[in-house]
Amino acid sequence: MEDSFLSSGGFAKFASSDHLEDDFAADFPGSNGARRTGDKRGFGDLDEEEDDVFNNKKGKPKIEDSAGATTGVILSLRESLQTCKDDLASCQYLTLLTELEAVKSEVKKWCSAFQNEPVIPAGTSPEPELVVNYLKKLKSSEESLKEQLEKAKKREAAYIVTFAKREQEIADLKSAVRDLRAQLRPPSMQTRKLLLDPAIHEEFTRLKNMVEEKEKKIKELQDNIAAINFTPQSKNGKMLMAKCRTLQEENEEIGAMASEGKIHELAMKLALQKSQNAELRDQFEALCKHMDGLTNDMERSNEMVFILQDKLEEKNYEMAKLKEMLSQRGSTSRSQWRREGE
Repeated sequence: MEDSFLSSGGFAKFASSDHLEDDFAADFPGSNGARRTGDKRGFGDLDEEEDDVFNNKKGKPKIEDSAGATTGVILSLRESLQTCKDDLASCQYLTLLTELEAVKSEVKKWCSAFQNEPVIPAGTSPEPELVVNYLKKLKSSEESLKEQLEKAKKREAAYIVTFAKREQEIADLKSAVRDLRAQLRPPSMQTRKLLLDPAIHEEFTRLKNMVEEKEKKIKELQDNIAAINFTPQSKNGKMLMAKCRTLQEENEEIGAMASEGKIHELAMKLALQKSQNAELRDQFEALCKHMDGLTNDMERSNEMVFILQDKLEEKNYEMAKLKEMLSQRGSTSRSQWRREGE
C-alpha cells in the first residue's frame, strides 16, 4: 500500500522539479545534453557572433575560465539539490508511514471497541451503518432517559413539599396535644388547695379507703381462684392426687383379694368407691360453679372499682367547680365589704 501510494501520488508534488532543472539549465551549455530550439544561446555563440571592436583576443581565455567555474558551481548545486530532494522524499515517506500506522491503530481501536458491543453480530465486522444506527438509538434512549429523569425530579420535588407539609401538620398536632395535656393536668398547687378543704379531704380519704378495701377483696378473690383451680400445685389438686393414689392402692389390694376369692365383698367396695367417685365429681363440679361465681364477683368488683373511679373524677370536678364558686363568692363578698366600708 505504501509503494502504490508513493508511486501514484506520494511524490507528485516533485514532478515539476524537471521543469525547474530545464529552465534553470537552459542558459548553460551541456546541462541537458540537447538544447531546445529557440532557447537562449550559449556563451560560445555570443563570442563568435560578436565583433571584436578593439581586436583584443586576450579576453577570451578569461571568459572561458569563468564559464567553466560557473558550470562547476551549477553542477555542485544540482547535486546538493538532488540530495535535498532525496532527503525530503525520505522524510515525507517516514512521516507518511508514521501517520499511516497511527491511522491503522486508531481504526483497529474503534473496530475492537464496536466489536465487543452486543449490537454487532458475532463473527461480523462493524459496518458504519450499524454503528450509526446504534449511536442514534443510544442518543434517542439518552433523550428518553433525560425526560424520565426530569419527570422523576419533578415528582421528587412534589413529594418533598408534601412531606414537609405533613411534618408541619404533625408538629402542629403534637403541640396541640401537649397543650391539651397541660390543660387537662391540674397543677400541683391547685390540688394542694383542694386537699386543704376539710370536706374534700374527707371525701377523698373515704374514696381512698374504699379503693383499698376493693383491692384487698380483689386480691382475696384471686387467691381463692388460684386455690380452686385444679392444678398439681393447688390445694385441691394435691388432695385429689393423694385420693387417687389411695384409690390406686385400694384397687391393688382389691385385685389381691379377688385372687383369694372375695369377689362379692370387692364388688360392694367397688360400688362404694363408685359412689364416692360420683360424690367427688359432684363436689368438683360444685367447686367449678363456685369458681365461676367468684370470677363473676371479681368482674363485678372490677366494674364497681371503675364506677367508683368515675365517681371520684366527677367529685373532683364538682369540687373544682365548688372551689371556683367559693372563690367567686369570696371575691364578691370582699368587694361588697369594701364598698360598705367606703
